[in-house]
Amino acid sequence: MTIFPSSTELLSRRIFLSRSGLGLGTAALGSLLATDSTSYAAEQINPQIQFIPQAKRVIYLFMSGGPSHIDLFDPKPLLTARDGEPIPERLIRNHQFAMIKTEAPLLKGSPYNFARHGESGHSISRLLPHTARVADELAVIRSLHTDTFNHDPAVMMMNTGDARFGRPAMGAWLSYGLGSENKDLPAFVVLASGVNTNQPLLQAYWGNGFLPSHHQGVQFRNQGDPVLYAKNPPGIDRRTRRAMLDQIAAANREQLAIIGDPEIGTRIKQYEMAYRMQMSVPELTDLGQEPAHIHNEYGTHPGQVSFANNCLLARRLVERGVRFVQLYHKGWDSHTKLEADHERQCQETDQPIAALLTDLRRRGLLDDTLVIWGGEFGRTPVAQGTGNAYGRDHHPHGFTMWMAGAGVRRGTVYGSTDAFGYFAEDHPVHVHDLHATVLHLLGIDHRRLTFRLRGRDFRLTDVHGDVIRPILA
Repeated sequence: MTIFPSSTELLSRRIFLSRSGLGLGTAALGSLLATDSTSYAAEQINPQIQFIPQAKRVIYLFMSGGPSHIDLFDPKPLLTARDGEPIPERLIRNHQFAMIKTEAPLLKGSPYNFARHGESGHSISRLLPHTARVADELAVIRSLHTDTFNHDPAVMMMNTGDARFGRPAMGAWLSYGLGSENKDLPAFVVLASGVNTNQPLLQAYWGNGFLPSHHQGVQFRNQGDPVLYAKNPPGIDRRTRRAMLDQIAAANREQLAIIGDPEIGTRIKQYEMAYRMQMSVPELTDLGQEPAHIHNEYGTHPGQVSFANNCLLARRLVERGVRFVQLYHKGWDSHTKLEADHERQCQETDQPIAALLTDLRRRGLLDDTLVIWGGEFGRTPVAQGTGNAYGRDHHPHGFTMWMAGAGVRRGTVYGSTDAFGYFAEDHPVHVHDLHATVLHLLGIDHRRLTFRLRGRDFRLTDVHGDVIRPILA
């Protein structure tokens, strides 16, 4: 079976998908096909349905560096009661920390009070008073675990399902599987904010991997040109640019017919997308169009680089049919001065997150938009360092994430860690299970969203993954 068309055929998405075997033949969503003849999504996808989706799009709030579950969403009274004692040896036998090198690190309880909120009674730290007000929207998963404790492979794992570089990000898989609802915007958009740290944001985190390159995430910026290299250079007007693109496209089509390289077809699409974005993106990213009460609700200041601005922009993006919006907020890697760091991070993110959920609900968008919150791992229930300068190390063995919106059972708590917050104990959830659940909510069987490469069908969940059905509405 061939994957790509012959050298005499023009590569189109429909041809590509039809030759990808089981891969995307059944990854399309029926709800998208119900749109009119101008629907960009309906033009791209194969009309075969797996099951009815609950979600059409995703906003992924990625807390880069690893927020502390035991200080935010997973209260541990026993840990607090035994603060300062050596951690039980049975917990750390054969375990290695990323930075802690002492043989018997000391337990460290949370300095923050927790209270129950909403009808659901979610326990939420005092660091998150705004999130507490929307507690009943959340399905909190307290039993996540992952495979590695170092940042780069852990972020790769959480985004691509593999700790190694070179695999497609989840947003790229969804672009590949579902297409876009808006021909003038990418299906996968990335927004970044937060403090500058030694932990960089790598483009591989939102890369296309082995998928065609037009599925990679496109980063939008709050300052300067919203998208790099999309603006015409000095002396080139829109009419001249159109003529140039037509000539380039003709040359590329001729080359595609001779060589059959699918990336040539991708190049044609990318030129055209950049041309359309010149008109659509400036209006989209102009947050000054929003009324004053929205800015007060989110805490936004147009023109600044901030998580609040990115949350509001994310709402504007999903309103316009962008499939997958991922917000990275740096600064959660609190090896020292955890209290100061986490208080700053929560002040920057708490209000905008609550405003985003409230705004989406008010506009009817939360019914078909899935919102995800979490980092690449949690943080240890033992202290790294002493005194007020203490921090927490990387912790992959048990941590918290939450989901809200389309298809999620509101007010749910699923799974738990042990009494110290160390291991995922009750109903452990692996990263593959999380990915399987996200795809399920979008109407996709994770076992059937595949791409054939070197004789093997690759997928986001590799050969693993179970849908977390108890959190589904």
